[in-house]
Amino acid sequence: MPKPMLNKPAKSVANLAISWQQQLTQAITDPEALLLALKLKAEDFSDYSAARQTFGLKVPLAYISKMQAGNPRDPLLLQVLTQAQEMVTSAGYAKDPVADLDASKTPGLLHKYHGRVLLITTAACAVHCRYCFRRHFPYQTQQAGRDQWLQSINYIRQDNSIKEVILSGGDPLMLSDEKLDVLITQLEAIPHISRLRIHSRLPVVLPDRITDRLVQRLASSRFNVCMVIHANHASEITETEIKALKKLQLAGIQLLNQAVLLNGINQQVNEQIDLSENLYNAGVLPYYLHLLDPVQGAAHFDVKLDRALSLIKQMRSKLPGFLVPKLVREIAGEAGKIPANEL
Repeated sequence: MPKPMLNKPAKSVANLAISWQQQLTQAITDPEALLLALKLKAEDFSDYSAARQTFGLKVPLAYISKMQAGNPRDPLLLQVLTQAQEMVTSAGYAKDPVADLDASKTPGLLHKYHGRVLLITTAACAVHCRYCFRRHFPYQTQQAGRDQWLQSINYIRQDNSIKEVILSGGDPLMLSDEKLDVLITQLEAIPHISRLRIHSRLPVVLPDRITDRLVQRLASSRFNVCMVIHANHASEITETEIKALKKLQLAGIQLLNQAVLLNGINQQVNEQIDLSENLYNAGVLPYYLHLLDPVQGAAHFDVKLDRALSLIKQMRSKLPGFLVPKLVREIAGEAGKIPANEL
C-alpha cells in the first residue's frame, strides 16, 4: 500500500494515550491557546474575538497535532480558527442555507428526500468547522435526543417508503457506544429500514473514537451500514486515521468521503488529488465534493462554479474515475443533490 502524503505536524501537543472522551475534555477552545500551540502570533491574524462569541472555537489536540507549526496558512488551521471575515454580512448567505427547518417532521428528524430520513442525534461536535452549514441551527428545539427518539422512530415506522436512516448532528459519534447501541437497536426493529448511514467527522479529527465496541456493533447490525466521513485535505489522513478507518473497512462497513470545496484550503488540483489518493489508501472512496452551502459567516470560503468545474476536469485527466468525487450543490426544495454541471 502506498504511503499517504503527510504534513509535517506540530510537535507533541497532546497525550493521546487516553480515551476519546478524555481527549474531548482537553479540546482547545481559546484561539490564543491554539496559536500558541502552533508557535504563531495572534497579531498575524484578523481579530477573532467577535466570531468566537458567535460560534465558539473547538478543536481536539489530536487534530492540532496534524497542523504544521509556524505556518499561518496551514489548511487544517484555517478550517477551525475563528476569523473576522465571519462577521461580514454577505448577500445570498443565510442562517438556514439548505432549508433544514422546512424539512423538519419531528424534533430532530428531517425528511427531505424520497426513501430516506435524517436524524439529528446531538448538537455536539468534536470540532467546530468555520464553514459549517448548521452553525446557526436551533439545536435547542431541533435535535432528536434520547427523550425524543420515540417520536422520530414512530414517524419512521409509519412510512414504509423509508428505507434508509441517516444519523447526523452535530456529530452522531459524539454519542457514547451505549447510546448508539440503544438507538440502532430501536431502528433495527422497523422492518422496512434496510440501510443505516452515519455522517461523522470524528474518524478524521478524533480517530480514537473508532472503538472496538463501536466497530463490533456496526458489524453485527442487520443493516447495510455506510459511514460517510468528512475530510477536506490530505493532511487530515495520516497513519493514525488509516488504522482507525481500516478497522471499519475490515468489518464490512462501506466508507465514503464528502468534502467541501474551500477557498485557501483545497481549491488546487494537487490538493484534491492528494486527498483522493490518501482516502483510497485508507479504504475510503471519494463520494461528494460539495460547493459551499451559502451559510452566513462563511462567504470567504466560497469557490466560484467555473473554477470548481475546471478543477474537476483537471482531476479527471489525472485520476481514475472512481477517485474523482461528484461535484454537487444542495439546493433547497430539490429532490436530491444537484450535479454542478447542471447548475
